[in-house]
Amino acid sequence: MSHRCVRFRASEQRDFARLLETLGLPFPTKYYKLTKDTALERTSENANDVETSQFEELRKKITTSRYVRRVEISQRKKTVPITSYSILGSKVSRDTLYECVNAVLQNSQDKKRNFLETIELQIGLKNYDPQKDKRFSGTVKLKNIPRPKMQVCVLGDQQHCDEAKANNIPYMDAEALKKLNKNKKLVKKLAKKYDAFLASESLIKQIPRLLGPGLNKAGKFPGLLSHQESMVGKIDEVKATIKFQMKKVLCLSVAVGHVEMTPEELVQNVHLSINFLVSLLKKHWQNVRSLHIKSTMGPPQRLY
Repeated sequence: MSHRCVRFRASEQRDFARLLETLGLPFPTKYYKLTKDTALERTSENANDVETSQFEELRKKITTSRYVRRVEISQRKKTVPITSYSILGSKVSRDTLYECVNAVLQNSQDKKRNFLETIELQIGLKNYDPQKDKRFSGTVKLKNIPRPKMQVCVLGDQQHCDEAKANNIPYMDAEALKKLNKNKKLVKKLAKKYDAFLASESLIKQIPRLLGPGLNKAGKFPGLLSHQESMVGKIDEVKATIKFQMKKVLCLSVAVGHVEMTPEELVQNVHLSINFLVSLLKKHWQNVRSLHIKSTMGPPQRLY
């Protein structure tokens, strides 16, 4: 049986590694092969630990991935490795992760607050020069929504406004946006009022003309909302997505959960966040100085 032998350029290796890390699959790619019809198959007993759902998700992404470049057809019976690139395993042990998560949750139980505390992953970097090195930026969708009370506003056409109204979702139509008249203070106030925005296809192209650069400067330019997808589902997707962005300092933080989550849900989110972060870094774990998790009012717990 013939197999496709797939090779990667250095940049493609990094992207493929990031894909596996994002899926939480710290397995060398020699455990997988591409068959003649480009379907990914399991080829080693060592890969049996991969959950079927994760494997299927990986298979679909690889099959449609623009990074898979067919180079040659091999008639070998042996497994053909996709690439020799080795995925970097996590340096945060499972025991340490659970210990820190439980400590954060226990502390929040001991001192109840009058609001839902958010749990953040705090990252300290090293061996990075923000002035010279390229500043990374990337988003990843977590398995569990970290900020359920996150406010998302729909900038919609008539159909989307009606749907938003029926689901008790904040919305604004084109006429409401025109009334802002590109007023910088009003646009800034709008950006502060909501955590994120979604816009109808017919309206998203008009945002710069109607509002100016205000939303973009605030890092809240609307995502696209089409009529083919569920508005509620799209909003949940936005709520579950976090963004890593390096600025002028060697530290950053992202929301990975809240204190009413179960330890398992929080561990899943933290693990996925760390794997994705490391895949963004130029030298991976060599760029990580420290990792902590903490609730809004609680003490930090050191992961790494």
